[in-house]
Order: sequence, then structure tokens, then C-alpha cells
Amino acid sequence: MQYLLNLLLSLSLFTSAYAATAEDWRKRSIYQIITDRYALPEGADLNACDPAKQTFCGGTWKTIKDNLDYIQNAGFTAIWISPVSQNYEGPRTPYGDPYHGYWIADASKLNDRFGTADDLKALSDELHSRGMYLMVDVVVNNVMALSTKPDLSTYMFKQESQYHPYCPIDWGNTTSEQNCWLGDLNVTLPDVNTQDPTVVSAYSAWIKALVQEFNIDGLRIDAAKHVDMQFWPQFCGAAGVYCIGEVFDADAGQALQWQGKQALDAILNYPVYNALVAAFAIPGAQNMSALTDMIAQVKQKSSDPTLLGNFLEDQDVPRWASISVDPQSLWNAMTFNWMSDGIPIMYYGQEQGFNGNADPMNREPLWPSKYANTTTYQLATTLNKLRNHLINATEDWLTSQVQVLSSTQEAIAFMKGDVVTILTNVGSPPANVTIAARTPFSNSQSTTDILTCTQFAIGSNGSVEVEYSKGGRPVILVPEELLENSGFCGHNAATVVSGKGAQGAVTTSGASARPGPVLLAAGFAALLAALAL
Repeated sequence: MQYLLNLLLSLSLFTSAYAATAEDWRKRSIYQIITDRYALPEGADLNACDPAKQTFCGGTWKTIKDNLDYIQNAGFTAIWISPVSQNYEGPRTPYGDPYHGYWIADASKLNDRFGTADDLKALSDELHSRGMYLMVDVVVNNVMALSTKPDLSTYMFKQESQYHPYCPIDWGNTTSEQNCWLGDLNVTLPDVNTQDPTVVSAYSAWIKALVQEFNIDGLRIDAAKHVDMQFWPQFCGAAGVYCIGEVFDADAGQALQWQGKQALDAILNYPVYNALVAAFAIPGAQNMSALTDMIAQVKQKSSDPTLLGNFLEDQDVPRWASISVDPQSLWNAMTFNWMSDGIPIMYYGQEQGFNGNADPMNREPLWPSKYANTTTYQLATTLNKLRNHLINATEDWLTSQVQVLSSTQEAIAFMKGDVVTILTNVGSPPANVTIAARTPFSNSQSTTDILTCTQFAIGSNGSVEVEYSKGGRPVILVPEELLENSGFCGHNAATVVSGKGAQGAVTTSGASARPGPVLLAAGFAALLAALAL
């Protein structure tokens, strides 16, 4: 009977690991990896990787496969890896070597710096055996060169007509942004002519074959807004999987036009990212109204906010710890990304407090952290566990959209489904601040903050109050009936999934090649208490 319960729970979250749709990906949480920087082979020098040198450090698809427990034990249900296509091979450039994977040479070939086809298949197979998904970064807009007149014979597209003529980008001019070249004259990025029917056809055939050969579940698309919009439905249709694009734009209207049937399933949510920085970073504007305004804009302009990618860091923006000195600012902003609309994404090293400011310093190796059991790692584990539980325990939490209940200069309270989240930007020091939020709860309703296992009283008008005399910790209030079988705050878990190859939404134990401790809500709460927050 227990085996059947485990299987049913697994199947309710993990559908087929092949041809995964947007609906399938809505249920995921994603750990983003730069392949070269996640893990090293046994016996390698763990002190030899300096991000400032902009060169290869030795991570591979195999070393990711061998160290998945660290990711799965934190409750993540998918990984996103850097591009797998062949990159520039030649003398060192003014900007170093292509360790990051984005300097495409021949897209139709694999990058042998990261392993063989068998290695990539083995990574995909291992993920699927664990009930996890594989997202691969792809670069369609451009290739890489060291001049404006490169030898086209080395690329997938070998005809001059299959590229736009060189021109520098006139930013703000859409035609120029899509037809002119990214990069500069030190490292040029020749712009592929995606209006050419031969290019469209070849790219469609290539991505279909790549997805099928390596059982890829989803695509992250680099520089998506630099390609004509009409290209994407055919390309993603050929891929047959969820497509999320990089649209590097803080304006919700400009960015979200790239989501929908006319373009992509979703985009990385840069408008909300910028609003989170404005609302929570310390020092910073601490403008909470920027976040409430952006929530309203996204709800109005997105075809489906629950499919957008929520993040605080990636390879192109500063690490959070480089722009905000207070760890509570990170924990509050992180909690927003898990408990609001969208798919949570964590860039490797965020959980370790990495603080690189810009490329290349925000592309640090992970192994010097010793894959430590940090407070932020524990919070991610708790948030993943709760999110996965809510997906299984409710019919509509995932697809219901956020409602802002109240907002002040210091705090925001919002509701998704029947869960109320209250976040603040006051930071770690004690503050004489209280926020009151009116909820739909009755005064007989019992709710528990799952981060501290504290029960909250509901006032006669449905109000709840949070005070910050011990610092600005996040609060997630879950009705008691929703905690049944959750494993939180004294409630038994519906299932315990352990060991390599388990097919479950939440891994609570397992032998790990890297540290992968059992992490429950109580662990994060204990650390908060230790910090006197």
C-alpha cells in the first residue's frame, strides 16, 4: 500500500519526462548551472579556478550527473544547463575563453569541452530516473567570431545570405536590435538571418533532433528578443517542449509581448526582478510600491503569469549579495519568487551567498563552498517542499493568481490560493514596525507560519498582524487543513522519498557524493532563532 501511495504521489507531480509542455513545467522549480562551474572530477585541483581569468575550470555533464543529490535534496525538480553546442575554438580572445558556452561555432555539433554525446545522454537519463527535468540553453540569434568577416565554412550556416550584414545596434530601434550584431569589434556575434527560409528550416530540423536525441524537456532561449518574433512559433513547435526566452527588458509591456502564441511559452521575468531589487535590496530604494505596481502590470499584460521564470540572479546580472548587504533581503525576495506566480529559478551559488558583481565575477566555481548546508540552502529546501506539497494537495494553488492584500513602505502581504505570504524590507535589525493584512480567513481559522511553526491568530475582520521586533523575517501562513500530510510543523509527511533514482517531488534523504543533508522547515527556523531574527 505504501508503495502505491508513493507511486501515485510521484505521478501526480511528475508526468512524462519527454516532450514536456508548459503545463508540465509550471509544476517545476529550476536550479540553473553553468556547466564549467558546478562540480569537478574526483582528484581535480579545487583551488585552481579564478573567475577573473575567464577560462575553463573543468566542469562537465558527467560531473553534474555525479553530483545531482545536492540539487535534488534541496527539492529542485529540474536543472537548466548552459548551451551544449560547439563553441569557438582558437586563440584566447580579449574576453577570455568560451567556458560559459554562449560563443557558438557550429550549433549542430556538441561542445566536446563538456563531454561526449553519451555523457549528455547519461545526464538526461539520470535526471529522468529521479523524476527531474532537463532544460538546455540554446543560442539561435548569433554565432561568434573575432572579426566582421569571419570564415563561414566553420559554422552550421555557411552562406553569406544566411547572416545579416554587419552593423552596430541602435538600441531602442527594434529592427536594428534584431538585424544588427551583438558584441563588439573585439568579439563579434554575427547575426543569423532568421527571416531566411533555409535558416528557419535548418534550425527547426536541428532543434527537433537535439531534443529527441537527448530527451530534453525544455529550452531556455538566449537573446530571444533579438530574433524576429515570427521565428519562434515554428522553432518551438519543432522542439515540442516548453520554451522560455531571455527578454532583457525591465518594461513589462515591452517584455511580455514575447509571451504567447505569437512568440514563446514564457520569458524570464526581468520586470519583476528589477522590482524585487527596488523593493528589497539594502541599501537601495526600498520602494515596495514598485513591486505592487509590477505585480498588477504583469497580471494585466502576461498571457499567463504562472509560466514566467522568477529569479534573483543569473549569469548576466550581479549576485544579490553584491547589491544587498542584508541576508534577510535575500530571504524575503526569494520567498516572493516561490510563493507568487511563476516558476522559481535559483542560479547556482545563490544558496552559498556568492557575491560576484558582474561578468565574469558572477560566474564563480561552486566547489569552494564545499556544498555547505547554509541558511539559504535550507530556505530553498523548505520553499521547494512547501510548493511541491501545495501542488499535490490542492487543485488550483498553482494556477491561481496572486492577490495583493496590503502594502506599506516596509511590507507587502499577498495571497495565492489559500496561502498568505507577508514579506518585508526592514532587514535584520529589530524594527518598531507592524504590518496588518486583511485576509479572507475567519477568526476561527487556524494558520501556521511554516518557516517558524508559529500559529497566527486571525482577528474578527480576518486580519493578521506581523511585527518585526526580532528583525524582518518572511512569513508564510498556511491554513492548518492544508498542512495535513505535509511533513511541516508536526504534521506527518505523505511519503518519504529517499535514495538515488527515487521518483518523488520531495527528496528528504539520500546518499550524496556531495553534502546533501535532510532539511525540513524546523532547520531554517532554528537558524533564524540562532540569528535572533
